Amino acid sequence: MTGDASPVPNLPPRNSKGHKGTFGTVAIVGGCSRGGSLMLGGPCISAVAALRVGAGLVRLVMPAPILPEGLTVAPSATGVALPATDDGSIDTSQASGVIDGLCAQADCVAVGPGLGVDDAVEALTLRIIGQTRAPIVVDADSINAMSVIPELTREFRAHAVLTPHPGEYRRLASALKIDLDPTNESQRPEAAQALAQRLGCVVALKGAHTVVSDGQVVWVNDDAPNPALGTAGTGDALTGVIAGLIGQFHRSPILAGEKTVTSEARGGLSLFDCARLGVRIHSRAARAWVEEVGADAGMLAMELCERIPQAGQAMR
Repeated sequence: MTGDASPVPNLPPRNSKGHKGTFGTVAIVGGCSRGGSLMLGGPCISAVAALRVGAGLVRLVMPAPILPEGLTVAPSATGVALPATDDGSIDTSQASGVIDGLCAQADCVAVGPGLGVDDAVEALTLRIIGQTRAPIVVDADSINAMSVIPELTREFRAHAVLTPHPGEYRRLASALKIDLDPTNESQRPEAAQALAQRLGCVVALKGAHTVVSDGQVVWVNDDAPNPALGTAGTGDALTGVIAGLIGQFHRSPILAGEKTVTSEARGGLSLFDCARLGVRIHSRAARAWVEEVGADAGMLAMELCERIPQAGQAMR
């Protein structure tokens, strides 16, 4: 049964005396240097989006062979190299320690943009979704990797937001025996809720009207559909926005006997609210581009990122 969500909260104010250590550390894990499959745009866009929404520190975590190029695209991030084998694949035996260190230090870890799909990506994804120290955002290739992990429901322990598009949703839902159509408007709320319930996470099912659910309640973005968002990299920007908000404002709820001290009671935001605030800011930034340029096509993901600060300010 779908429950209605409360209105989207305002974005919390920033501490006027804060510094880069105050506003959260976000790690973006992505990129592929394997053979001829070179991909670095996705994680770089996510890193820039996290910074644009106000994250204090962003660590760009990429395979060592392409990290220098990634930092050229996102020079305000700091680089963390994932050890790679001779063919450019992630060396899982050495990368595991890097990942564990990131999860111990970061306020949010986002994983998936541009990672590609192979056994190493599956192992890396499994390590991140199996830890509980850092909240995570799972996108793109890491969602695809989850769909082939045996006993996923047992292995999935992280406090997480998943951001699938319909194709990624179908693959993961099929593996979990969820038979709902993520492209059918009448089924989309139930589809997001079912996946959130199965994994105990928050799901942001992307589309013209993105649906966010924590398994209990469902929120649908009612902004007008914007075809300018139908271009490469805008999903990576959403990942960065949500991760940046989690890094700054999320407070994990505390279980105290039979009582729960909620995220809001701790002076922060829940993962559910970070996700829907991220969706709304992302949507409003794209709308600002359309209004400024006077077109509904041709927006670049980095142009979307440039309009995130104003869209976020309007949510305060």
